[in-house]
Amino acid sequence: RCVCYGLGRFGRCPAARYQLAFLLLLLEELRVPPGRCALFDPAFSAREAAALRALGLRLLPENEEGKHGVQGAATLFYMVHCGKALYNNLLWSNWSPAALSKLVIIGNSFRGIEERLLSRILERDYSYIAKVLKGVEEVALPSHPRYLDTFNDTSVHWFPLDKLQELSSEVWDFVEEPMYQDCEDLEIIRKGEE
Repeated sequence: RCVCYGLGRFGRCPAARYQLAFLLLLLEELRVPPGRCALFDPAFSAREAAALRALGLRLLPENEEGKHGVQGAATLFYMVHCGKALYNNLLWSNWSPAALSKLVIIGNSFRGIEERLLSRILERDYSYIAKVLKGVEEVALPSHPRYLDTFNDTSVHWFPLDKLQELSSEVWDFVEEPMYQDCEDLEIIRKGEE
């Protein structure tokens, strides 16, 4: 399965078109049927939504705010240049070694997020990203001069079960839903704000 968040207005934006092309090639390479790939971006126009459907892709019916559970199935999350809250929500909704070990994320580098944010802000606002840093493997996508703005700071992330099981039990005990009430730079469109 594949879930794609935040693709953007590919009808207007060349970078979003390149990201869509890469997603389609990735699905083909991984032999994931287009019908097993669901997308959501509150910015999609009616014409863009129709184009995605014509490609055989599915549109999610509502804004999940990144809170999509893997439900026991291996799932690729394609989230290039999404906001930190979306990644944090995704981790929260799959907060167990069994679930996290079933997901792969192609998106903003978690190491880059850690380097750019003060640790107190990372731990307060994006606690699930902060807690999983020792349980994630990450490899940056190779850079290409033509696509620097399209895939910069993009990595493939996966969560090996043995690494997750080495994390302390306190890491797994705290499962409070993220609320972001003190977050000053929230980069997410909340449900109902579309």
